Amino acid sequence: MSIEVLETPQTLADRAAQVLAEHLRSAIRARGRATMAVSGGRTPEALLAALARHELAWQQVHVCQVDERIAPDAHPERNLGLLQRALFGHRAGPVPQLHAMPVTATDPGTAAARYAGLLVALAGRPPVLDVVQLGLGVDGHTASLVPDDPILDVTDRDVAVTQPYQGRRRLTCTFPLLARARHRVWVVSGTDKAPALSRVHAGDLQLPAARVPRQDARWLVDRAAAAQLDPANVPTLEEQRP
Repeated sequence: MSIEVLETPQTLADRAAQVLAEHLRSAIRARGRATMAVSGGRTPEALLAALARHELAWQQVHVCQVDERIAPDAHPERNLGLLQRALFGHRAGPVPQLHAMPVTATDPGTAAARYAGLLVALAGRPPVLDVVQLGLGVDGHTASLVPDDPILDVTDRDVAVTQPYQGRRRLTCTFPLLARARHRVWVVSGTDKAPALSRVHAGDLQLPAARVPRQDARWLVDRAAAAQLDPANVPTLEEQRP
């Protein structure tokens, strides 16, 4: 695993924004547009706010959701509100095109298929997203791919409906879609994530996050999250960056 350790949550957010911006610019140069899927949770808000300050051809950027809780519009548990605040809250110029998961649809299965079709329209058949931003839960989940959920074994769908987790079902991108992405950028912050990060780093496949391919992936973590990693196996920041 390529792991870069940043000293604080804010330096982590700034570095993650820089890496994402580089991938988006590269995709726009190569294909005329960029597709990025972003995760929910508490960590991405600061990095997305930092990303919004980068000078990009934002009108050529398509932002999708990695996962979303099935809840009404404007519900505080929805990830969409965070995305809207972080990406659009302070922008006066062009904005990215944000594609929300249709979690208010009557039938979640049909909604998942509809979102999968949108990804095909944006990123080809099968869809290959330019960059996916992923996080890590204290239980080792990523996206809404949580331990013991049957969708961990899904191979024929890019978007699926989860079993209830923390009180809600969710729509989530599945392992096949995450595996096809050109780049995966992991962003992990906080002491509570340290045990899970250590187990993923060791290759413990009981944790869903460890099942995402490691190639074309960057792990950006803060010092607190890296607390249980063996320093001998994690180069210092100075060793990793020119």
